[in-house]
Amino acid sequence: MIKKIPGESWKPLMFPGWKELRKKYALSSTGRVASYYEDIYTDGKLLNGSVTTGYKTLNLHRPGNNGTLYLHREIARMFIKRNSSKQKYVIHLNHNKTDNSVKNLKWVSLDDMISHQQKSPAKLAYKKIQSTKPVGLKLTAAQVRSIKKTLSSRSRQLTIKKLADKYGVSEMTMYRIKSGENWSRV
Repeated sequence: MIKKIPGESWKPLMFPGWKELRKKYALSSTGRVASYYEDIYTDGKLLNGSVTTGYKTLNLHRPGNNGTLYLHREIARMFIKRNSSKQKYVIHLNHNKTDNSVKNLKWVSLDDMISHQQKSPAKLAYKKIQSTKPVGLKLTAAQVRSIKKTLSSRSRQLTIKKLADKYGVSEMTMYRIKSGENWSRV
């Protein structure tokens, strides 16, 4: 038996093969998931699901499709309207991947998702640690200043590949330095 939460609404979870399963499944606007036979409140059972890369998931062995359902995506699909066809990604507004309540989810475009991820407290903490890391770096601040000067020069003769080889780093590192993703503090 499941207790009601004021303001919570439930919707049946429908996916390819759902009719062949013994139980029915439903998702709530507060992010809860339940299995039931006839009625959620009388014979329903709350499920914890699993956690995959930080996101709550439900692993259902469906006929012909043993797959994982990401609960935040399913809840957004069922409860939140998309304003544009470009909105293909679901973000957690408070950056807590396990808080799947409707008020914490939002459909966004790829650019908006990337921008949101860059503001994550975990990402900001990681950048702070990396910026003060004294050892284990392939480049020094002086080398990065030289690289940035070379990359911004209009008369540059070295290709990015040759510049990467010169400093013993990957081309991707050079592109990240150029865009400011890496070493922005120098």
